[in-house]
Amino acid sequence: MTETRATSRPLRVLTYNMQVGIETARYRHYVTRSWRHVLPCTRRRHNLDRMAGLLRDYDIVGLQEADAGSVRSSHINQVEYLARAAGFPWWYAQINRQLGRFASHSLGLLCRDAPGEIVEHRLPGLFPGRGAMTVRFGTGDNELVVVIAHLALGEPSRSQQLAYLRGLVAHHDRVVLMGDMNCRGDLLDRRLPLAVANHHGAALDTFPSWRPRQDLDHILVSPALQLRDSRVVDYSMSDHLPLASDIVLPASTVDEKSSAVGGTWARP
Repeated sequence: MTETRATSRPLRVLTYNMQVGIETARYRHYVTRSWRHVLPCTRRRHNLDRMAGLLRDYDIVGLQEADAGSVRSSHINQVEYLARAAGFPWWYAQINRQLGRFASHSLGLLCRDAPGEIVEHRLPGLFPGRGAMTVRFGTGDNELVVVIAHLALGEPSRSQQLAYLRGLVAHHDRVVLMGDMNCRGDLLDRRLPLAVANHHGAALDTFPSWRPRQDLDHILVSPALQLRDSRVVDYSMSDHLPLASDIVLPASTVDEKSSAVGGTWARP
């Protein structure tokens, strides 16, 4: 994070379960459009272009349910595509579940500043395929750690995963955790040492996108950071709505100009 950004305006972050670029506006679409989860669709690239128009207004974006390049996405790495289309100089795709050549489930990171380190985590649970990534910006007293995660639907596995995440964030002073947690914010309040984004104390419902009734997507921060203007973005391109927050960083958070390494790490 640059010193100018830390002292002049908040860090703008957004988390989005993008459902591999599939529009869903009714429960019946889970059936009538289910084929789009395994086969290519000509409309998908149009949807990605529309998503890019939204994402370009943010500094850090965490994506869930992206495809890293398979038959169903016409072999397009959706994280890379969105990074290029939205003008992000840095991106990373973490593959968590590979279903042959037909699907490549991934988490995604888009960011304006170069991270110093990205670490992939395979989350515990009854079934494989859930993951998290930790992204470090800066070092020492200037360090900011961003965690992007997608947790399980089932409570037993999700409980194990929350305990794992607690261990990830416990030893860092400045943490932003965001993603599709598949649980309510009040549960996260009890299980994690972080503050949950809300709107004047009320839940920010993101699911289902056409009639939001559940707060499943979350942005949380450590006590050293301040959440400001947390909001659900009315943008129904998936079965989830995006969640955004402005985060006030300590004035000492400065850019370290470090480089990152990793499997699918790239600068477009």
